[in-house]
Amino acid sequence: MWAFHCPQTPQLPPHSSSRLLPPSKPPICCLSLNPSSTSTISKNNNNHMNNGRIQSLCKQGHLKQALQLLSAEPNLNQLTYELLLLSCTRHHSLSDARSVHSHLVDNGFDQDPFLATKLINMYAELGSIDHVRQVFDKTRNRTIYVWNALFRSLTLAGHGEEVLDLYRRMNRTGIPSDRFTYTYVLKACAASNCSSSLLNRGKEIHGHILRHGYDVNVHVMTTLVDMYARLGCVTYASVVFREMGVKNVVSWSAMIACYARNEMPFEALELFREMMIETHDTDPNSVTMVSVLQACAALAALEQGKLLHGYILRRGLNSILPVISALMIMYAKCGKLELGQRLFDQMDKKDVVSWNSLISSYGVHGFGEKAIQIFEEMINRGVSPSPISFISVLGACSHAGLVEEGKRLFESMRRDHKVLPGVEHYACMVDLLGRANMLEEAAKIIEDMRIEPGPRVWGSLLGSCRIHCNVELAERASKRLFKLEPTNAGNYVLLADVYAEANMWDEVKRVRKMLEARGLQKIPGRSWIEVKRKMHSFVSVDEFNQQFEELHAFLLKLCSEMKEKGYVPQTKVVLYDLDEKEKERIVLGHSEKLAVAFGLINTSKGETIRITKNLRLCEDCHSFTKFISKFANKEILVRDVNRFHHFRDGVCSCGDYL
Repeated sequence: MWAFHCPQTPQLPPHSSSRLLPPSKPPICCLSLNPSSTSTISKNNNNHMNNGRIQSLCKQGHLKQALQLLSAEPNLNQLTYELLLLSCTRHHSLSDARSVHSHLVDNGFDQDPFLATKLINMYAELGSIDHVRQVFDKTRNRTIYVWNALFRSLTLAGHGEEVLDLYRRMNRTGIPSDRFTYTYVLKACAASNCSSSLLNRGKEIHGHILRHGYDVNVHVMTTLVDMYARLGCVTYASVVFREMGVKNVVSWSAMIACYARNEMPFEALELFREMMIETHDTDPNSVTMVSVLQACAALAALEQGKLLHGYILRRGLNSILPVISALMIMYAKCGKLELGQRLFDQMDKKDVVSWNSLISSYGVHGFGEKAIQIFEEMINRGVSPSPISFISVLGACSHAGLVEEGKRLFESMRRDHKVLPGVEHYACMVDLLGRANMLEEAAKIIEDMRIEPGPRVWGSLLGSCRIHCNVELAERASKRLFKLEPTNAGNYVLLADVYAEANMWDEVKRVRKMLEARGLQKIPGRSWIEVKRKMHSFVSVDEFNQQFEELHAFLLKLCSEMKEKGYVPQTKVVLYDLDEKEKERIVLGHSEKLAVAFGLINTSKGETIRITKNLRLCEDCHSFTKFISKFANKEILVRDVNRFHHFRDGVCSCGDYL
């Protein structure tokens, strides 16, 4: 034993009693201390100091120094481990993460639900989904927070189907979902490939939300709108949106994006107007503006796009790259390439998305060589091309018929830029070769593909077969497409087009019967035109339109005068074995001709007519519009589903390369 001794105890004052000091206890200064007790206090102080030093090093970004202390300190607390895991994430170091994880397990923290969520989040950020699963499987205390961390990680990694299976498993355990759970599983539905089974799972989750009272949560219901939108169920999305008691800017943006994404740009603009009128305290954000600009671009609504540009400048949103890129695309798709180029030139910072937007803009206008020049300038400026960069530039080559340049760029993907060709790149090459009537070479590319060719690849081949009337290859491509996309009416129509071009009318009838047997209908042709900042829509042979009779009479008179000048209707586009006069009546009712007639009547001299079409421009409408541009001395811009056609003085910018 060893002890600290104090000086001699002073004498008690007179009349004092020794009972004031308990006889059984010595004075406190004379207490003896056990060496083991002193050791424990010292050890606790050291632990506290080491935890503090490691935490400080992590906060300062010195992970390696923190790990050196870690090896000498077996007793760390929860906060220290949390900061170590966050530091591993910031340094993107999987090896260090595994070391910390191992130390955490040895220290008995592996069943801490809080740290389990941090481990799962860390491994997800480091891209190691296998480790995510391992942490979850070894965690016995599975709170809803651990499940949510797992759902989030798997959803972000694209494992939507797995999330939905695990969600059912969680429900069987009796753990109640919270708003984060519903948000993640709905995103898992939306992130997976669209199918009827996923839609049913989404509806099932929708039912859970209603039964557990989460239909009042604006975040959950907004994610539900987005899920239905991404699965192509616009009606369901609209119903959910309209029934929401509270809507925020994210809710409005989700529904506007739903319309824009599902080829309903007119409805997207109408909803945006409704938002601006009804929500005085909710201003559109950058996400809203991107979707609305996409809708303007889809409709070639230049004047409305200009108004939006002014609003973006007033709100200070012009510094946000996605907004500027959307503006560039809007101007390009409205035929104002020079305005898109000016925006690009004025950008202080240009990312790969900005460059891709510019490349794509020139490509769809048929300026393939300019698109290639911009692509090469991007590389020279030190910006690495993305997979989308190659889709944009290869598409530009296809629109301009630049076969050799396209082949060179395709070869450079893997060789020079380490970008593996995907389905979209192969589809671009098939389209490039097919349009150039190199159909056998296009078919050879499909045979040699290292990945499974999807509908886009076979669709490109079938489209080329229609251009060059290759019945044999068309039948081969359509056979694959009917299996891959049994409900896509467009594939049946393309095959029927090929048969009609070859005068194989019995085969045309057979394909039409296939359409009827499957309950499919050809998508009606629809065209839009903006006049005096108002959008007008026309459907082919739309006899219910109040202006149809007036426009049809105008077209009949115009067509008669044009025939005297040499115009000959190309009635081969009609897929019915009818007499020539009836075929002429049908082609005269095509939606783009109605839109052109409306534009001629309602625009002033020198004003460009801008039309957008939801389908490919047929040969007769192309020929008709070329003739009109010279006959009426009018500049006409038509954007179909494939590309731009700039008609001026009887010539089209596509060089008749449909």
